[in-house]
Amino acid sequence: MPFLATGKSAVDAACGVGSVPALMYRQYILQDPTATIYILPQSEDSTAVAAKGTITVAGTATAGGTIALYLAGTKIQIGVASGSDATTVAAAIVAKINATANVPVSVSSSAGVITLTSLNKGEVGNEIDVRFNYLGTAGGESTPAGLTLSVSALTGGETNPSDSLSSGLTNLSDKTFDFIVSPYTDSTSLGLLEALLDETSGRWSWAQMLYGGYFCGVRGTAGTLSTFGNGRDEFTGTGMGFDDSPSPAWLWGADYMGAAAASLRADPGVPLQELVLNVLAPPVESRFDLSIRNTLLYDGISTFVVNDAGQVVIDRAITFWQTNTSGAPDITWLNVETPYSLVYIIRDIQAFLKARYGRKKLVADGTDISGGSNMVTSQTILAAAVGRYKTLCDNGFAQGYETFKANASAENMGNGTVALMLPFHLVDQLRMIAIKVNFISGVSA
Repeated sequence: MPFLATGKSAVDAACGVGSVPALMYRQYILQDPTATIYILPQSEDSTAVAAKGTITVAGTATAGGTIALYLAGTKIQIGVASGSDATTVAAAIVAKINATANVPVSVSSSAGVITLTSLNKGEVGNEIDVRFNYLGTAGGESTPAGLTLSVSALTGGETNPSDSLSSGLTNLSDKTFDFIVSPYTDSTSLGLLEALLDETSGRWSWAQMLYGGYFCGVRGTAGTLSTFGNGRDEFTGTGMGFDDSPSPAWLWGADYMGAAAASLRADPGVPLQELVLNVLAPPVESRFDLSIRNTLLYDGISTFVVNDAGQVVIDRAITFWQTNTSGAPDITWLNVETPYSLVYIIRDIQAFLKARYGRKKLVADGTDISGGSNMVTSQTILAAAVGRYKTLCDNGFAQGYETFKANASAENMGNGTVALMLPFHLVDQLRMIAIKVNFISGVSA
């Protein structure tokens, strides 16, 4: 069952210190600290396996210094004295890791070899990155002379909790969750989220009208990400693609959603580009250039850039939607802002009409209604909806009022039902300012 997250300590107690949900919660609130957050804990599959990796220390330090270890994006500094051998240094690394709060692994060492084991079983553990000297010598990070540090990445994490996830999503019942972040990016898990949010029988269907969308971070080379994106085609999901960041994909997903949710709740029409994320950027050589980013965008993958301060900045936030039901390329649901803008208008007009007409008697169109009466016609309701749409246009949530007014319609269907046809026109997002420059040389003729 989902539970209300009331703070870091409560989440740690419920999910475990250093667990994936506890770390995702911490990451999310960096972007959206006042949000009401629910967590849906998952029971590990009985066949799940924890990811494991190693750090091998060799040599003897010929000079003192500091080791800069990055573990799942957390920087851990280990002081090394001159003359320290491999076993001593390995023990010091283990001690410092154990003394560091909120790390997602358990550690042990023997004869200079440190074994790291993911606290959570399943594929999520394969995302735990281990590296040294992320900032390099330019950032003042280097291995003390005489020592060699080798990393064998955490691998072998297997079997995400699909059965637990399936039953857990069912337990969401009819409560509204507009933003969902998933640490799992396997096809089974994302398929369950797609079904949850489906237009036919899920949260976007006429029978539920709960709406919502899911976010995730996806690690991989450009080719891997393109394959991943082309394997999906739903407007209810979005994935930020990256490669070679020290931060796990599930932290990218949490941070991406936190930044997006805070913006979309405030005004869903404002573009998500230029929002800064609190994850560690990939090294320069691992960042995607303009050409690759453009390719990824055509394959359903959201992109980022890195600014001069080394911060990760959203470049373009898109959904996984790529083709319509006929299989033809389609941009209707391309932008993440689109479904949230649509839902904002739907809910606003619904709430407005319900507040005004929640306890009224419906009579035939053309009925002469005196002032102060509790009777209403379909055309009265239509006029109110048109007026509310004008307010939405004035406030920048919609546009095209005159066209809307001319084409909106209402019909009394009988049995107490009024059917409205409301042709919303969503606002656009400013994506680019193109400038053509002409000039005259200052050199005299």
